[in-house]
Amino acid sequence: MAAVLVAFHRAHAEMSAWAENEGGRMRLVALPADAGGKIRAALQIEPKPGWITYWKEPGGNGIPPQVTIAPGSGVTLDAMGYPVPKHFFNGAIEDIAYDAPVTLPLSLSAAGKAPVKIDAAAFIGICRDICIPFQANFQLKLGPAIQSRPQEEAILQAADATLPKPPSTDFAVTDHAMSPDMKVLSLTLVFPGEAKNVPDIIVTGPSGYAFTKQIGGGRDGVTFKTDISIGKLPQNYDIHGKRWGVLVIDGNKAMETTLAFE
Repeated sequence: MAAVLVAFHRAHAEMSAWAENEGGRMRLVALPADAGGKIRAALQIEPKPGWITYWKEPGGNGIPPQVTIAPGSGVTLDAMGYPVPKHFFNGAIEDIAYDAPVTLPLSLSAAGKAPVKIDAAAFIGICRDICIPFQANFQLKLGPAIQSRPQEEAILQAADATLPKPPSTDFAVTDHAMSPDMKVLSLTLVFPGEAKNVPDIIVTGPSGYAFTKQIGGGRDGVTFKTDISIGKLPQNYDIHGKRWGVLVIDGNKAMETTLAFE
């Protein structure tokens, strides 16, 4: 692996300068805090052609994106969003990743009064034949909220539009059950239309585990039933009371929800 690139990129308006490495570049974008101290922000990542960067559960060998806010800065990271990824297969290696520019929405909170300063470190994997850890530090000083910021607002709005939708009455997981030996997860789903293609389903269990292999599966009108093969889990893993995630990609539509195991 190549050495980690560490750089500091200070504010230019509410966008940092680009941090660059062999496989691509990234930067931080933010809007000023609202009256309640909430900050909309995003990490923009642009892999070079032929390179990929990873989703939150990257598959077999990838590095999930991480954003860390400096302790004591008065700013905290509440949530990070992940646009719909793609599946890549190279022999037995499976990657869940992005091969084009992607923007990860960030929800931040600021304590106290303005001015607000974001001091963040971003760490991602960016890969082609090899995987290169890519790290950069960003510092943004946010201006007053009364000023219009059309470029930043457009970037954040476009990022939100790439996120999978929450479940709805016509696109949802309607039933799920884990086999007693925890080898098979059975899913029943409803779709907004009688498509003929098999959907891409990504189940995320404990941190670091993703399951995508479907066993059988078939549609009956708008209903689809399938079994997901559950591979190796942590030793002595107890699923009771846990919540797993599931992302369903059906053509140009995607839905993400959670599965509760009582």
